[in-house]
Amino acid sequence: MSDWNTKIIEEFRADGGAAGAQFAGAPLLLLHTAGARSGQRRVSPVMCQKAGGGYAVFASRAGAPVSPGWYHSLLAHPQVTAETGTGTAELAARAAGGDERERIWAAQRAACPGFAD
Repeated sequence: MSDWNTKIIEEFRADGGAAGAQFAGAPLLLLHTAGARSGQRRVSPVMCQKAGGGYAVFASRAGAPVSPGWYHSLLAHPQVTAETGTGTAELAARAAGGDERERIWAAQRAACPGFAD
């Protein structure tokens, strides 16, 4: 795990689900996944929004043209844990599509305009 992620994860846990710097006030969760090939457990801080009975997370990789590794892990092993700062939830991940994806993305752009850049 990068030092960047380590710092965010430590802040998140120390502050009950909040992180500082560029993530101050942003909706985050810690996504626990199993590596697509290795099965190794990993934790990734991700932007999120509540959606239905779970959460939508965004595989943006800070605007890079490729998805982050955790996205590929979700496709291979959809059983995940979401650490929300107030607790954890065991969830089954899936990729949103069609109208659902568009509704989630429109809400994210409205809530975090810089995120869409």
